[in-house]
Amino acid sequence: QVQPVESGGGLVQAGGSLRLACAASGRTFRSYAMGWFRQAPGQEREFVAAIVRSAGTIYYADWVQGRFTISRDNDKNTVYLQMNSLKPEDTAVYYCATSDRFTANERNYDSWGQGTQVTVSS
Repeated sequence: QVQPVESGGGLVQAGGSLRLACAASGRTFRSYAMGWFRQAPGQEREFVAAIVRSAGTIYYADWVQGRFTISRDNDKNTVYLQMNSLKPEDTAVYYCATSDRFTANERNYDSWGQGTQVTVSS
């Protein structure tokens, strides 16, 4: 599988919104599930959300608390992460990756993208 490509990151003020996109090739996008992870400086990478490509089943980390929404457009081979009410602690590099399982465990993911930087100012 080829690497997916993330986009949509940038600098935003606290309380603002960003929509991240993860574009994948047809073969890569045909994985069973895709997930979003993030990694802040000095922190371990953590799970954000996952979605089953075919059924659209979604799963979020507990801390998301309704602020983020994951979705997919199979015709465009793209998965999205809509982020609202952003906080400074959301500052991180956001990655998408593929998986053959519906899981929050990053060990089950492969074909990681290079990431897109999200910076939230106070």
